[in-house]
Amino acid sequence: MNEDLLIAAAAGGDERAFEVLLDRHYDRIYRFAYRWCGNVPDAEDITQLACIKLARNIRQFRSDAAFTSWLFRLVVNCAKDWQKSQSRHRGEANALESLPTGSTQQAEIYLAEVLTAIDHMGPGFKETALLVHGEGFSHGQAARLLGVKESTVSWRLHRIRRHLASVESAIGGQLP
Repeated sequence: MNEDLLIAAAAGGDERAFEVLLDRHYDRIYRFAYRWCGNVPDAEDITQLACIKLARNIRQFRSDAAFTSWLFRLVVNCAKDWQKSQSRHRGEANALESLPTGSTQQAEIYLAEVLTAIDHMGPGFKETALLVHGEGFSHGQAARLLGVKESTVSWRLHRIRRHLASVESAIGGQLP
């Protein structure tokens, strides 16, 4: 079924259409959630919240924007809400305790450290990095999705690179 017809049917309450729409976009939602938080259990929680929010808010989608852009904004908002709720329940140090052991542990620890460093830079930086480097959006696409100028996206990415380089040099180049 055509994506626009599927969205319209899902917005109209067609459960089967919603299921098909979710099947088409579930991997994208999960991938973005994983890139946001850097570990599987938390990505699963964020993905679940995003799916619930999608079901509740599909009627609010307006076809004047791309569905994937709207969906990314929805997932970003879920990730931010989830992050706020988690920070009330546990400290950042506890987040690393849930990482699995094995060959992916170093990569996940590194990702968690990078995301934490970027997250402390202020609003908009993490989303910018994830959209451009994680999802492959161009600076212009990310700018439209975030509602900022393309130059702002470029500036944020430049600041992120400089910040990460200074963090790495401050710890003696010991990032994994």
